[in-house]
Amino acid sequence: MNDALFMRLALAEAETAQAAGEVPVGAVVVKDGQVIGVGHNSPITAQDPSAHAEMVALRAAARHLGNYRLDGCELFVTLEPCAMCAGAMLHARLSRVVYGAREPRSGAAGSVLNLFGWPELNHHTSVTGGVLAKESGTLLKDFFKGKRMNLWPLRDDALRTPDEAFQGLPDYPWTAHYLNDLPALDGLRMHYLDEGPKDASVTWLCLHGNPAWSYLYRKMIPVWMAAGHRVVAPDMPGFGKSDKPKKEGAHRFEWHRDVLAQFVEDLDLNRVNLVVQDWGGILGLTLPMVSPQRYRGLLVMNTHLATAEAPLSAGFLAWREMCAKNPDFSVSRLIARGNPHMSPAECAAYDAPFPNSGYRAALRAFPPMVPEHTDSPGAGLSRQAAEFWRHQWNGRSLMAVGAMDPVLGSGVMNALAGVIAHCPEPWLLDQAGHFVQEHGQLIAERALQVLTV
Repeated sequence: MNDALFMRLALAEAETAQAAGEVPVGAVVVKDGQVIGVGHNSPITAQDPSAHAEMVALRAAARHLGNYRLDGCELFVTLEPCAMCAGAMLHARLSRVVYGAREPRSGAAGSVLNLFGWPELNHHTSVTGGVLAKESGTLLKDFFKGKRMNLWPLRDDALRTPDEAFQGLPDYPWTAHYLNDLPALDGLRMHYLDEGPKDASVTWLCLHGNPAWSYLYRKMIPVWMAAGHRVVAPDMPGFGKSDKPKKEGAHRFEWHRDVLAQFVEDLDLNRVNLVVQDWGGILGLTLPMVSPQRYRGLLVMNTHLATAEAPLSAGFLAWREMCAKNPDFSVSRLIARGNPHMSPAECAAYDAPFPNSGYRAALRAFPPMVPEHTDSPGAGLSRQAAEFWRHQWNGRSLMAVGAMDPVLGSGVMNALAGVIAHCPEPWLLDQAGHFVQEHGQLIAERALQVLTV
């Protein structure tokens, strides 16, 4: 297929729209390998609310063929179509639609709704997304960034923990980095740490779980930095210094996974040792199968693959029930209970992102989000990931297990070890609980020995 070739023609149309002051979206219609219609956004210029790039291209193609039916035609557009354009494509009987960047606010090819998958319709158009998505998204990002006085606007449906809440945290001296231009973020500001040289021989990608944040990795980051490596530790939306959607329904398995996948692509992370625990593993273990060439090692701690092929553990069910009955539980008290060696100030740092209940939508949403049935959101994706880890993973692995974890301890981790190819026997830490990283220096040093030889 010449998908990239035709998408570049659509991108050229998008640049024409940008030069005219229109939102940069472009489209081309192709039949039998020939372009028969082109279009770019022009609702302002044409004073026509329907003058989206796709609509303009469809009209041109219909004139070319002398028929409003565009049987056998393909449409390439730089942004996921809206409901209006998707409806027109279906009426035109297009055989295929190819789009670049996702549109999380109004996309009708799967982001908000999927008109192309509606079974009652008498015509079905196949859809391919993500072709030259980065180029398409960058064009849109640069267009809107130039119009904003505030590069980090706060969405009306989200909260942002004040910076003062994070001042003076023990052993957390690193510079904050932010981005809000990932398509999946839809303008939410996401925080991440990025320490060490960008061209380092190894990048450690550290993914936290619920209810933690990047502070969890403060004892491991210095070890890897001292070795000359790069360390990247994001805060998922709803956690840490990242923006926090107000509604629990904003948090979905696929959305958080898309954010992380786009984050890896946007930073162009390579030579990655993936470091995961809790939800960082439930989500993070689904990432390498997309671009396995980026990953070289795995450090996995107290987590699992949420395939729903086995019942959830009794410990997890108890945790989920506790969260439902006590939605405002103290995170610091939870951390302190399993880590008596920590100082009160360290424990209190885990409360910092959540000054009141309004900031805790993610903490309430995540426990019921764990896939429990085979058709639960995320379960199918997790089963695909399990097949990858069984049959395609060729990197080195290290599994560190907190023996005192009542939720995702030895039983769950032993089962996961059986899924990961070439995974050595789990390393049991007798004094560690669920938050294994609180014994992180020892684990980080061993990971250097095992994963970087």
